[in-house]
Amino acid sequence: MSRLTFDEMNATASSVRAHYQGYQRWLAMQPADMMEARRVEAEMIFRRVGITFAVYGDKDEDGAGTERLIPFDLIPRIIPVHEWASIEKGLIQRVTVLNRFIHDVYHGQEIIKAGVIPSEQIFQNAQFRPEMMGVNVPGDIYSHISGIDIVRAPGAQGEGEYYVLEDNLRVASGVSYMLEGRKMMMRLFPELFSENRVAPVAHYPDLLLETLRAMAPPATDEPTVVVLTPGMFNSAYFEHAFLAQQMGVELVEGQDLFVKDNFVYMRTTRGPKRVDVIYRRVDDESLDPLAFRPTSTLGCAGLLNVYRSGNVSLCNAIGTGVADDKSIYPYVPKMIEFYLGEKPLLKNVPTYLCRNKEDLQYTLANLKDLVVKEVHGAGGYGMLVGPASTSAEIEDFRRVLLANPSGYIAQPTLSLSTCPTYVESGVAPRHIDLRPFVLSGKEVQIVPGGLTRVALKEGSLVVNSSQGGGTKDTWVLQTGTAAPGQHPSPSQAQSNGGEL
Repeated sequence: MSRLTFDEMNATASSVRAHYQGYQRWLAMQPADMMEARRVEAEMIFRRVGITFAVYGDKDEDGAGTERLIPFDLIPRIIPVHEWASIEKGLIQRVTVLNRFIHDVYHGQEIIKAGVIPSEQIFQNAQFRPEMMGVNVPGDIYSHISGIDIVRAPGAQGEGEYYVLEDNLRVASGVSYMLEGRKMMMRLFPELFSENRVAPVAHYPDLLLETLRAMAPPATDEPTVVVLTPGMFNSAYFEHAFLAQQMGVELVEGQDLFVKDNFVYMRTTRGPKRVDVIYRRVDDESLDPLAFRPTSTLGCAGLLNVYRSGNVSLCNAIGTGVADDKSIYPYVPKMIEFYLGEKPLLKNVPTYLCRNKEDLQYTLANLKDLVVKEVHGAGGYGMLVGPASTSAEIEDFRRVLLANPSGYIAQPTLSLSTCPTYVESGVAPRHIDLRPFVLSGKEVQIVPGGLTRVALKEGSLVVNSSQGGGTKDTWVLQTGTAAPGQHPSPSQAQSNGGEL
């Protein structure tokens, strides 16, 4: 793959892409100190509201993970509506097939019988849950909330080409930053939303609640939905509380729930209340100490039996992680052909499975040019970015890889597309990715855009917030001026979106 870089805004050194031209003209007219003042204002508001995440690798003097603001960049990432339409079709195809695959794994296993995926790739997968064999879930849907990481790299004709880098099907996080970033932009730059037809995203909590309610056990007229959080020390606790508040449902911890007569109840000041749907932000292993990790205090004892009986729904389902393991990712194009008889609309990045002898040999011989990742890794940890690593780091990683080759995959170092970003030196290109959030209920729904993550360090390709990355607002932009009702008026944007 080419190591050239696709610039999202600039077609050439002297020309701007059509969908960025209006914004570029506006940006050129802004006083030099205005953007800095707005950046300071945004940071002050985010800090006051408490939009933080915990970094477990950093410890404060008490040994707890330190709290950080996720840096928010003021320059939006803009996608034209026709381009988004193609991405959306590809996302729907991919998530639909991944749900089909998970159902097949825990039922007929036709894809294994057909020899498309080796059985050991599934049965030896740390995320495979034998407890889910034969268990029927509402609508045969396992990943109700999916975060699909997409990157753009130069294509054959020099234009940008989209690739799926990763499927997040267990506990896809980050949507609160998408929503709060949009509110912030509307507060700071209301005129931009009067002048541009930016597709709205504020209805995401409504779609999420609709999706969750649709998964309630049969014959439940008014399902009770809760958000299950590990607690305030979890890195994404802000998001858990935010989404519960936005949906108007209870935020609960494991100690708030109990099982009686094969139903789940939550403790309230008015007595026990039956729970029908749990949007869980707790890992499988912590959900039920009677079935999984006995020492867990984050879940509810007996929950698995209630779930297997169909008396409570879990979103996302137990065992969903078998499909978002990085060692399964290379097989997704084959899944699409197997289940749908179609070609993938979104490409995979070429991937080497280090458990295979030939792939391991190639990886070891080309470590300086590859990105090597743990198959169960997340957050940018446990990986090697060859071109950005020293010889000593590469040799250290070589020993780790040789000790456990089945635990790693390798991919070419994609030159992620860049987007103008406001940094200390002014406006400069920085590498980005995109995480759209796909909701699967009675239908598959996606709000336009998603969370754009940006690697703020010059030259860095690692966009994860835990590794110093930030976020941007993502605009899906239709041509022409803003349509009536497309967004609140500037005054409404100030009053409704001001206090985040």
